[in-house]
Amino acid sequence: MTVTVFLARLFGFYCAIIALAMLVRRRETVATINAMIGDPGDIMTAGVIALAGGIAVILGHNIWQGDWLTIVVTCIGWVVTAKGAMLLLLPSAQLKSFYRALQYERFFNLYMGFTLLLGLVLLWGGFR
Repeated sequence: MTVTVFLARLFGFYCAIIALAMLVRRRETVATINAMIGDPGDIMTAGVIALAGGIAVILGHNIWQGDWLTIVVTCIGWVVTAKGAMLLLLPSAQLKSFYRALQYERFFNLYMGFTLLLGLVLLWGGFR
C-alpha cells in the first residue's frame, strides 16, 4: 500500500465518520463549536493539533504530480496546515469575525455534506 492510499483511507474514514457523527449530533456540535470559538485555550489546542498533523502530511506526502488522489491528499495536508497556522496566528477577534462570516449554524448541513462527500470520495479512491 502506498502512502497516498494509506492517507486517502485514513482521511476518508475520518471525514466520513466525523461528518456522520456531527450530523447526528447537530445541536451538540454547534454548541461545542460556538463555545470553542470563545475559548482561546481551545483555539490554541486545535491550532497546535492541526498544524502538527498538516506538517506531518506535508513532510510525508508533498507530491504535486500523479493522479487526482495524490493531488487531493497533498492539498488536504496544505489546507490543514494553513488552518492550524490561522488558528494560532490570527487574533481572537478576527477568528470570531471569520467564523460569523461562515454562518456555520446556518450552513451546517452543507459543510457536513461536503465533508461526508470528501470522505466517501477518498474512501472510493483509496479502495478502488
